[in-house]
Amino acid sequence: MAAVAAVAACLEIQAARQLPPELKVAVVSRAVAPGEVLRFDIHATGAPSIVTVSAFDKAWPAAPLGEGRFLALVGIDLDVSAGPQSVSIVARAGDVASTHTEPILVEARSFPTRQLRVAPRFVNPPASARARIDRERRRLGELFRSLVPTPRWETAFRRPIESTVVSGFGVRSVYNGEPRAPHGGADFSSPTGTPVASPGGGRVVLAEPLYYTGDSVVVDHGLGLVSLFAHLSRVDVRVGDDLKGGDQIGLVGATGRVTGPHLHWTVRLNGARVDPLSVIAVLNGE
Repeated sequence: MAAVAAVAACLEIQAARQLPPELKVAVVSRAVAPGEVLRFDIHATGAPSIVTVSAFDKAWPAAPLGEGRFLALVGIDLDVSAGPQSVSIVARAGDVASTHTEPILVEARSFPTRQLRVAPRFVNPPASARARIDRERRRLGELFRSLVPTPRWETAFRRPIESTVVSGFGVRSVYNGEPRAPHGGADFSSPTGTPVASPGGGRVVLAEPLYYTGDSVVVDHGLGLVSLFAHLSRVDVRVGDDLKGGDQIGLVGATGRVTGPHLHWTVRLNGARVDPLSVIAVLNGE
């Protein structure tokens, strides 16, 4: 009888180990529209070995935070159309898995248009600059698609400078009368020489002058989140530097395609074009 009881207990333990994880999901967002970021706070029971997130036809990393908690950030790119979408979250524990489907409704969003006058070479570059421009575009594209699976920041994000946004994310840009791509970041008004701080922890993956963005710094914050700081008058970091939030990366300037001194801050999330201010809002729980 004792042997039978022992076998039964063993079978119960084995069955318990095979129970699929129970998923609880909380979503934090400023809005659900093109350019916005969605934060998924995931709690899975049963010590799942891995959590995967899928949305907008791509996978998004989910970082383990301990005690069955995971963090995932999903970006709604500027080109996403209004309408119903869904985010799929799968937690695996051994041979069993649980799936949670989070329905979302992407709202329509309109953006204003701005008219700008810049040097003609920044609207229709000379043939001699095209190879450089293409090379830099490909390189930035690779950096923007980075998927370091864990966050490199430890504290809430902050603005790189305390200043007014003079040209917001998604604004339709017309240079010298010619339409160009939507504004992929936020422009902060500030005089030349103003210190620029990293909004959160990360690693410097680019620090050099580029054709359009002038003296530039790219910081990989991990979890698919990458920042570009443009038009600097001075760069104070080097590739490979590990930064904490608040560390100085350079000074505001007017290099590259500009109408005057300001800081341009671009953010890409797993390649999606998102509003930097949306990132601050969701990471700070605003």
